[in-house]
Amino acid sequence: MAALSDRGRASAGPAAAPERAPFNLLLVLVLFALAWSVLAAPWLSGAVTIPWDAKAHWYPHLGFAARALHGGDGAFWTPSIFAGSPEIADPQSVLFSLPLLAVAAVDRAPSLAAMDRAVFAMLFAGGLAVILIFRDRGWHWGGALVAAIAFAFGAAASWRIQHVNQVFSLCWWMVAAFLLARALDRGSWLYGLLAGLAAGLMVAGRDQVAFILVYLLAGQVLAFWLTGTGRASRFRRSLPPLAAGAAAGLAVIIVPVTLSALWAEQSNRLAIDLEGAGRGSLHPALFASLALGNLYGAAGPLAEYWGPPTPAWGDTGLFLARNMGVLYAGALPFLLVLTLCAGRAAWAAEIRYVTLALAATIVFALGWYTPALGALWHLPGVSLFRRPADAAFVIGGLYAVLAGYAAHRLLIRQLTVNRTLLGAVIVLVLAGGAALILTKGAPASAWTYLAIAAASLGLSLAVLAAAPRLAPGVLAAVLAGVLVIDLRVTNGPSESTALPPATYDVLDPATTNPTVALIKGRQVRDETRRDRVELIGLGYFWQNAAMVHGFEDTLGFNPVRSAAYAGLVGAEDIAALPSQRRFPPSFPSYRSPLADILGLRFIVTGVPINEVDKTLPPDAFPLIARTGEAYIYENPRAMPRVWLAPAAAPTPERLAETGFPAGLDPRDTVLVEGPVPPRRAAGGTARIRVYGDTEVVVETDSAEGGMLVLADAWHPWWVARIEGREIAIQRAFGLVRAVAVPPGKVTVRFTFEPFAGALRQLAGRS
Repeated sequence: MAALSDRGRASAGPAAAPERAPFNLLLVLVLFALAWSVLAAPWLSGAVTIPWDAKAHWYPHLGFAARALHGGDGAFWTPSIFAGSPEIADPQSVLFSLPLLAVAAVDRAPSLAAMDRAVFAMLFAGGLAVILIFRDRGWHWGGALVAAIAFAFGAAASWRIQHVNQVFSLCWWMVAAFLLARALDRGSWLYGLLAGLAAGLMVAGRDQVAFILVYLLAGQVLAFWLTGTGRASRFRRSLPPLAAGAAAGLAVIIVPVTLSALWAEQSNRLAIDLEGAGRGSLHPALFASLALGNLYGAAGPLAEYWGPPTPAWGDTGLFLARNMGVLYAGALPFLLVLTLCAGRAAWAAEIRYVTLALAATIVFALGWYTPALGALWHLPGVSLFRRPADAAFVIGGLYAVLAGYAAHRLLIRQLTVNRTLLGAVIVLVLAGGAALILTKGAPASAWTYLAIAAASLGLSLAVLAAAPRLAPGVLAAVLAGVLVIDLRVTNGPSESTALPPATYDVLDPATTNPTVALIKGRQVRDETRRDRVELIGLGYFWQNAAMVHGFEDTLGFNPVRSAAYAGLVGAEDIAALPSQRRFPPSFPSYRSPLADILGLRFIVTGVPINEVDKTLPPDAFPLIARTGEAYIYENPRAMPRVWLAPAAAPTPERLAETGFPAGLDPRDTVLVEGPVPPRRAAGGTARIRVYGDTEVVVETDSAEGGMLVLADAWHPWWVARIEGREIAIQRAFGLVRAVAVPPGKVTVRFTFEPFAGALRQLAGRS
């Protein structure tokens, strides 16, 4: 990442480093692999699994993709959540996540451990890229080892490992940064192309971490242009690799980014306002975790967490999970970076960009705690994301590099450890932690965590104090060993980062869970019916279970979903608790026309149904089963998936606010947007001949034709054809599909065509 040539020469100056430091690549790779194996072992062995969003959110997308791909379908559309959703345009899907797509491609039913191994493989790749950067810069192998360990197992990469897309983005960034540095140093179009591919895979994650890192890669290029002599020639030499990289990156991202942008226009999250983003700011007090690790109890249990934004800190206005602000990468990196910054070494030309980038990222992460957020809000893309605190991933990556660079200078005897200064800082930090514990009414466990931090800081200080007396190779090994022990203790498996796999048994494709078995046994899928289910209030890990098991749910767990569907059905982004079910006027109750239209046959709740839908009497729906975790109710009025209606009428305006017209009979009259055909004679049938994720074939038979309703979510990328001739799909009842069919026996083929559909949307704007 540094702005210097591949020969390792930095600009002259008081902080300049020597020509090259010793680097034994094989040794450092072996040692890093050993450290990685030790720190990742609990997950790699399957003893624990990465929890929370990794399993409740991303793992079901992985399971769906694997099932669809091995079943011969394209996995571009999922019928499993929100009555149907464009998986190919969803930033949460795995279709553009190379590590998880590879897992789905080779395993029809990937295990929890298979997903975890993919995540840790990416962390290994990110650490390897750090090592190669240090090698190219001519920095000591011991510094590379410290940086790689801190990068892969420190800060958000450890504490927020559940956000797998962001972990992948972080790792792809480091790979891209390594390749980009080589491309610029050597004027190589091939390295430029490879850097573009890596950066494209990073951006394909379509998350805020990737967005921030795009700016950092651009800054890396700018630093190359402005650092050193011969700036004009450096600029000219950089153009071919940059052009190759831009072309390669664009080729990777153009499809996922375009599809997601078009989907965002129809979704509930086109933009975030400044106040909403500010609620995702990183509280300044969370930076204490750089030195004090688990001081606030983020490792769990949740009841003992007392850091921001809990009530102990007053009304902060923040909306952050407990592990979002943990920045701990080890006591040793903290003291190394402190020592580096106490002198002028952090400002050396070869590391200056990393220092500046870290400072800028910290300012952004602080969000509304500095005036900068208002100014940064005007940068392209910033308003698309909701949480400045996501920059914690980037802080961790830059901080690891800076710590490794400090270790490099220590190993080549160009960094002097001021034991008095570090000792004073440790005393102040520990005293500050004790003061917070006393003044914030922290639980007794906080004293234990403070003692662990004191031990880690004390041990790390002792190692740094002994550095002048140790040979560089021995010192490098000691630094790495102490760091691994520290991270194993403080950043090891916890309630925030690791839970027993049995916790997620319901997401196992082969589960024997009785609730899953009952749903599978009861649902009917025949020529007319495809029963839908609603999973509500069953707990965090149930929300996307339908994607794993092939159910078709009216709800789901996703921050991005159709705005029209969310408005009409009341589908929020989370459905873990009974109170998270909203009933708008268009869906005022489970006993309502829209519930019937969607074919909602089974309502599976964690509490009696009248505690979810308070308008219902206790006996409103028959309770067909009771399991240890769920009440299963049947709605006998649920309609089939397809039917032929004789009449149509215009959809009322503001349907979500006013509700459906009284007396509406959906079997007779279809509410449509667009042209309203004349009424036909009653009668006729509709039968499903093929039902796949991306293709549905329906056969109708009638004397005069009518309106065929397919009660799946409407989307502009679906196309209907009769005998090869395209016909219009109208949005019916505000959210499903309908087509006008002629008399006689007619076969209507619905196909999901995202690429052609996106091109049509784009062409319609020109």
